[in-house]
Amino acid sequence: MHWIFLFVAGLFEISWAIGLKFSHGFTQIIPSILTVAGMIASFYFLALALRNLPLGTAYAIWTGIGTIGTVILGIIIFKEPVSAVRLFCISLIVCGITGLKLLSN
Repeated sequence: MHWIFLFVAGLFEISWAIGLKFSHGFTQIIPSILTVAGMIASFYFLALALRNLPLGTAYAIWTGIGTIGTVILGIIIFKEPVSAVRLFCISLIVCGITGLKLLSN
């Protein structure tokens, strides 16, 4: 169950990172409220996951999920540039996350 909590925390991290863009520096009320709610939910589920997972592993995977998801959604939603090097770097993050998961209890 702790891995599910960690995955959910990562999804909420993506939501608040994207929400930051839509909040325009916390000047838009609804996106700002949703962003803060995403932050709270992300930290809550991360805290639940940390009950049973090593801190370094959980934190690295949490930020990795957030990074990968935010980059992918940035490309899709905000039309950020796509390049072979950028996609290669994302694949390295995926490899790191996979390795940490496979080597953890």
